[in-house]
Amino acid sequence: MKRNLAKERPQPPAGCLSRRCFLKGLAALGAAAAVPGTFFRAVDARAAEEALQVFRNACPRNCYDTCSIKTFVKDGVIQFIEGAPESTFTRGGLCVKGYAYPRRVYSPDRIKYPMLQSGRGSGNWKRISWDEAMDRIAHKLLEMEQKDGTLLGLAMTKYSGNFGITNYGVEGMMSSLGYTTRLTGTPCWPAGIDAQNYDMGGMWCNDPEDLASARYVILWGANPAWNSVHSMKYVYEARDRGAKIVCIDPVFTQTAAKADEYWQVKASTDGALALGMARHILDQGLVDEAWVKANAKGFDDFAAYLRGSVTLEWASRECGIPAGHIARVAEEFAQAKPATIWIGYGMQRHTNGGAAVRAVDALAAMTGNVGKAGGGARYGHLQTWGFNYHALLQKQPAGKKGVPGKVEVKGDFHFTDDKGQGVTYSDRILNINKTAQELLDAQNPPVRMLWVSCKNPFSQDFDRNKMEKAFAKLETVVVVDQFFNQTAAMADIVLPVTTLFEEWTVNASYWHYWLSLNEQAITPMYETKSNIEIAAALSKRMNEITPGSCTFPTAIDTKEWMAKEFNQGIHDLFGITSWEDLRRGPRKARMSMASWSDGKFATPSGKYEFASELAASHGHKALPEYVAPRTPTDRLRLLTPHTKFGLHSQFVNLDWMEEFNPEPFVYVHPRTAAERNIKDGDLVRVFNRLGEERLRCKLTDNVPADTLLMYEAWFRKLAYNCQALVDDTSADMGAFKTGQPGVAIHDQFADLARA
Repeated sequence: MKRNLAKERPQPPAGCLSRRCFLKGLAALGAAAAVPGTFFRAVDARAAEEALQVFRNACPRNCYDTCSIKTFVKDGVIQFIEGAPESTFTRGGLCVKGYAYPRRVYSPDRIKYPMLQSGRGSGNWKRISWDEAMDRIAHKLLEMEQKDGTLLGLAMTKYSGNFGITNYGVEGMMSSLGYTTRLTGTPCWPAGIDAQNYDMGGMWCNDPEDLASARYVILWGANPAWNSVHSMKYVYEARDRGAKIVCIDPVFTQTAAKADEYWQVKASTDGALALGMARHILDQGLVDEAWVKANAKGFDDFAAYLRGSVTLEWASRECGIPAGHIARVAEEFAQAKPATIWIGYGMQRHTNGGAAVRAVDALAAMTGNVGKAGGGARYGHLQTWGFNYHALLQKQPAGKKGVPGKVEVKGDFHFTDDKGQGVTYSDRILNINKTAQELLDAQNPPVRMLWVSCKNPFSQDFDRNKMEKAFAKLETVVVVDQFFNQTAAMADIVLPVTTLFEEWTVNASYWHYWLSLNEQAITPMYETKSNIEIAAALSKRMNEITPGSCTFPTAIDTKEWMAKEFNQGIHDLFGITSWEDLRRGPRKARMSMASWSDGKFATPSGKYEFASELAASHGHKALPEYVAPRTPTDRLRLLTPHTKFGLHSQFVNLDWMEEFNPEPFVYVHPRTAAERNIKDGDLVRVFNRLGEERLRCKLTDNVPADTLLMYEAWFRKLAYNCQALVDDTSADMGAFKTGQPGVAIHDQFADLARA
């Protein structure tokens, strides 16, 4: 029977926060902002009066802020949530997305039970039991292994939909089955990671809370007013102390509107701008010679490159910023102590993105602002991620085969080939940034089953039309999710997974220095299971059919598994004796607020490397030289950044959030629209060689005349998908540290016409 699941809308439990209260609460937050803490003290008082249970949670989404949360529960139902006041970063507040979390839990659109679809994409869904779901999957896996002699026909695509550490159990489940196919890498930040590793030997940013100490702040391709609202208070505090705030971005963002000065740089020319500033600093004698001499390698070579290949006028022509502006800000930045640059992830999503990040790093280094409180080239860090990864590190069953390695005995398991020699095996590795093409190309064996978790490939991966062809080739698709998104619609089996309030885990940030416990605050709704519980259920059925076919435990306690992620290093770093200390509130790592403050870099030389032999050995320039942008493939550049109040394909699908994002638009400069006889609100076609999207346009001079902007999001009632227009062209860097090159998400091109 064909069922319209969207119309099955049971009411959330009595007492749950309503949409009206949600919107009124946001208004109250705005009013309370004038008296910090007023709203939250009132909430705490009400909690005490009603004797609500209070739980510790943490937002696990792929966001800078990784907010610490206090969750208030009565009779097993979430009443409301607030930011944990113990964290000086979260400081008692959440973003709009965070305050919408209760609706995520109690949304009538949640996937409630295991479901089977007859005819992929047909919408002909049938509820099945967990036993039947696991039985179908287990028998398919065993059938594949018997046919191929290996489980390389099973592929996993999983990324950042839930960063809770125990969710690495998805990878652990794959290992516990044998050697499988893994889509690896990251679309988010890899080119910049490599760049900072070449320059400094690691990606490690200053504590964002020390932004307040900066005397000059450049927000370069970063939009924290949308994407890191908690960091904005430190930007404002720096300005209150006399700092100047400069925003550099191809789009006039909300952050740009709040800056003291805004430059609308031509997309993909950031490297030229940075090098032009560097040349002017060199010419004006503003290099911090003492810091460079004591802490850097290769600066003389970099200076020679600047003098021989870079001029202020050339940089101005390339990037579109007047030479006088470049000179003035370069001088201001060099003379302000300390000065800092926040490098946004969008800036490195180009075919020359890694080279551009290296050029920006060089600005911070040559002015002596690396290793200084209030300074630094801020990008991200993983310094607080030293967990055991117990859920991840599972062993393959004995006798399993994968991709043959060297003819020698290594590791825990080894086999003998036909000649009696030792053979090692490994997983088959494919590029997550070329998912569609990799699935189409994989042979011997082909990918037969795809397991999708913490990810929505149809909304997030590139070249939607090619993705449809790739899915058509698959024999079985299993999707683990909370909602029937565009990928779930193309699944054979969907499995309902818990929200953060229904599972135990722990969360750290790649931006700030705080660690947060995530307690199970409520009993899992409907028949949802956590990722590690799903792994245990599959292992149980696999071993019932064929004993020894899966090493994952067949029964687990999620609280115990969370506890197994902790170790003495974590305890020492955060000043705790046990994970249970986090029940009293999040804890901050005991690290210097300034990265590299001891002057000891993790590069081969132990110094900051303007000239990196390692980069050269990987096929890049040793110096942070300029790399020309990608040649346009159409008349207009297409940018597809994050939308406000949404995160990739999450949150916008909630009915409450439709108040803020009712439908998608393409944003067009008035001059560009006039050339095509397009008026504000017209239905238009955005098209290129990959596909097209039809949507309404909004005219704005916030975008350049040569640029179209479509925000990335999944709308539950609409077929909109900006990935139909985005190809999988690689960025210049990323393979060194993440295993795969990044992807040039913002080096895309399209045209526009009336529909």
